[in-house]
Amino acid sequence: MAAITGPADHGHGHDNEALHHQFEDIGQQNESYLVGMWTFLATEVMFFGALFLTFTLYRWSYQVDFYKAHLHLDRLMGGINTMVLLFSSFAVVMAVQGAQKHNRKQVLQWLTITQLCAVAFLVIKYFEYGNKFADNLYPGAGFTQKPEVLHEANLNHAQIFYGLYFGMTGLHAVHIIAGILVIGALMRLWIIRAKSVTLDFVPTEMVGLYWHFVDLVWIFLFPLFYLMPNPVPGAH
Repeated sequence: MAAITGPADHGHGHDNEALHHQFEDIGQQNESYLVGMWTFLATEVMFFGALFLTFTLYRWSYQVDFYKAHLHLDRLMGGINTMVLLFSSFAVVMAVQGAQKHNRKQVLQWLTITQLCAVAFLVIKYFEYGNKFADNLYPGAGFTQKPEVLHEANLNHAQIFYGLYFGMTGLHAVHIIAGILVIGALMRLWIIRAKSVTLDFVPTEMVGLYWHFVDLVWIFLFPLFYLMPNPVPGAH
């Protein structure tokens, strides 16, 4: 007698409705998801790693000027964005839990909250960037010529700092936007009750894994740019 398979079945065979035709069984399909996502994340780690290394080298070379330049950053806005992303990670965890329980309502509710957190992050970042542009702190020919704006930091060194700041936080924002699009696509699949997601939680988990990576990058960016220690103890 053939084994009876249910919606949550992750066994072998093509009778699983979540299985795509190019795979032998659901295990092979999910393994391909995992290998693909971790390979992608490995390339992302190398990409961001090179930027973090570049920042570290310049930070070591221009410690005082980088410290003075960073004082213009808004710690409150950066801190709020950190809390927003941490909560969004919690929301993704709850969405994945809903997918594991095949609870469509829970998945959509928590993914919606994740999307709102992502948009809130970008809105806060927009205002934060606006403050920097108002003081001409964008790299290039128009960079401010007023050292007092940057607490008397060397303007050339300060421009390197803000070049790295806009480059790294801007690249992170691009990943946030990509996450919004991917989560939106996942939500659509849940809305139309696509069997590829309703019968198999792994696709939802993979999207969550990407989002956790994006949050983790910010966890490193926030102290790196916003919480620099004074290289000259006692100096102001």
